[in-house]
Amino acid sequence: GKDVVVSQWPRFKCMFGCPTYGKKGTCPPSVPSIEECREFFKEYKQIAVIHLKKKLDDPEDRKDWSKKTNIDLLKLERGAFLSGHQKAFLLFMDECRICEDCPGSRIECKNLHLARPCPEALGVDVFSTVRKLEFSIEVLTDYKQEMNRYSFLMIE
Repeated sequence: GKDVVVSQWPRFKCMFGCPTYGKKGTCPPSVPSIEECREFFKEYKQIAVIHLKKKLDDPEDRKDWSKKTNIDLLKLERGAFLSGHQKAFLLFMDECRICEDCPGSRIECKNLHLARPCPEALGVDVFSTVRKLEFSIEVLTDYKQEMNRYSFLMIE
């Protein structure tokens, strides 16, 4: 977890700019404080960084791709857990899209066993973190550019 860069600015980007802020139980303000997130990451020595590349012609296709990909990634988390890694915990590569109609709170969540936050919701500076690990990532200037998305599987 020492390589994970946790900062205030990703949370501020959630608060001021993300249309799902406050509308999902896995997004701020329904997530731990930045300080609690820092402590969470300190508890891990092994983290699998999962690099996902995708080029979409229609920006609306991102929602379906994201949902399917995150569901597939949950299978990796489950596999890690069943292999003896009791601390296995996945951070989605995008906002949680498990349900079509999210009630907006952890208490009312219909799929608590599947819902996960994305790294940014926990204050992770994905750009600095993956660059530190020598992965590629750039700000996209057009929705038709290839995306470099990242999911984090917290293992031990």
